[in-house]
Order: sequence, then structure tokens, then C-alpha cells
Amino acid sequence: MDTMRDRFAPVVTRLLDEDPRVAVVLAEIGADGFAEAARRHPDRVVNVGIREQLMVGAAAGLALTGLRPVVHTFASFLVERPFEQVKLDLGHQDAGAVLVSAAASFDWPAGGYTHMAPGDVALLDTLDGWTVHVPGHPDEAETLLRHAIAAGDDKVYVRLSVQSNQQGLPVDGERFRTVREGRSGVVVAVGPLLDAVLAGTEGLDVTVLYATTVRPFDGAALRRATETAGTDVVLVEPYLAGTSTAAANDALADVPHRVLGLGVGRRELRRYGQIEEHAAAHGLDARSLRERIGSFLGAVTAA
Repeated sequence: MDTMRDRFAPVVTRLLDEDPRVAVVLAEIGADGFAEAARRHPDRVVNVGIREQLMVGAAAGLALTGLRPVVHTFASFLVERPFEQVKLDLGHQDAGAVLVSAAASFDWPAGGYTHMAPGDVALLDTLDGWTVHVPGHPDEAETLLRHAIAAGDDKVYVRLSVQSNQQGLPVDGERFRTVREGRSGVVVAVGPLLDAVLAGTEGLDVTVLYATTVRPFDGAALRRATETAGTDVVLVEPYLAGTSTAAANDALADVPHRVLGLGVGRRELRRYGQIEEHAAAHGLDARSLRERIGSFLGAVTAA
């Protein structure tokens, strides 16, 4: 199966051909995938070299001229390194762009911590007005990319990962999807962690919501789920643990509730290892999730 990032360049290349507003801004990484597009559209495929701050600034400038820039590199170089430009050039100027990341939290362990960005979504949470998509499958990534690029002048972040669920589900770029119903708690599985959550909660009497768009947070879906499943909520996110606990708390502010935020821990894992080893070390494999979710919810099994 191809990865989300494998799908990215062909989809955006087609959109470059179809929509004269679309532009692509790169900082070397990913440039090979747009080589042919750059020959066809030299004025709308821009590679600024290894200058990530300039990449975001250039995208803001293109947006102010009426174009719809798509900006791509590793998450650590897209959100963290040029954060001041994201805040000012895009946010302060109210300039829309689509930031599309790769490498996620620990997709390339051999690259070391410089190529990891578990705090990217939490960092964007300090800014106003961002939509954040976290697809869990290449098909979902294609759908959400198209949503993002078509979203007028909105500021959108699309978080691609090599981690993937076995099957894609229909996504609409807005709402959480109910994939399992229970009566003893709600588990919100984000993006590529759905399969692990479903395996880890097999036999437990819980509702599982699937989230591929996490900002805006679908508080209405969470509230509906708690009406029958109770107000114990577990968030399982493929980035920094606790990133969405405040959003869940806000959604349930008028009712007694408990929220457990699971995700990537703050402690840096300094050995390269493999993706699966990092997932297990952060407690995001199916076995660990079953222990942690079951302990929090009291391990009530389905009838």
C-alpha cells in the first residue's frame, strides 16, 4: 500500500493542472515529487532551498496575491522551526495556506529528534483559526487534502504519517465518526491510531469515535456519545499526550466527567529503534492501550 505522502504529490500535481490558484512552496524536501509539475508550472512551484522561514513567508506572500499555497516539508521544519512566520506572516496577516507535513511524531526514528515533532498540533493550538486534519489512511489523506486546498483562504494543517490503518473510512473534513457503540465510556481515536484502539478495546463496552479532523474539535459528537456511553472519556492521539484534553473538557464543561489523554510522552527516547518500538514505549500499541484504557474505565466488557 502506498503511504499518505506517496499520495500527496500526485494529488497536488493534478490540482496544479486544474486550478490556477494552487501553488506549491518547498524547501528542498519533496522537490523530486514535483519535478514535472515545476516544468509545467514554473511560476507556481517554488523551491526556496533549505530556508524554512522563507518558505512560510513566501507562501504568505503568494496568498496575499490571491493564490492558494500548499507548503510541504517535515513537521519539525514546517511548524516548529518557522513558528514565528506561521504566527505572523500567516496568522497576523490573515493569509490562508495549507501546511502539509511529513514524518509526524516519530515516523523516521533514524533521523533523530530533529526530525520528530510530537508537539506540532499543541503548538498550533496557541494560534487562532487553524483547521487541523490528521488522516489515518492514504485515501483519507487524499480526501482531506482536497478539502483543505478547496477551503477558500482558510489556514489548514494536514498531518501526514507513514503509520496507517488497514482501511480508509469516509471522512468529511468536519465531524467525528462513530465506529463502535458501548455504554461504559467513550474513546476518541485520532488518525492512524484507530486500528490500535479497536484492537485494544475489543470486547470492552465502550463507544469508539474516529477523529480525522481535530480542529475544530467536534465537541457535539463527543457530547452525543456521552449521553449513552457515560462521561468517562479517553483521547488517544498520535502526537503529544493531552493535546485535546482542554477541548474535551470544554465540550463537557456543564456535566461531571473524567478525561484521560493518551499520546506521545514528553520524555525524549534517545535510541533510534523502529516505529513500532517507539509506539510501544509511548504506550500506543494495542496491548498498552488495553491496559491503560481498561484501568481508567474499569475494564467493563460488552454483554
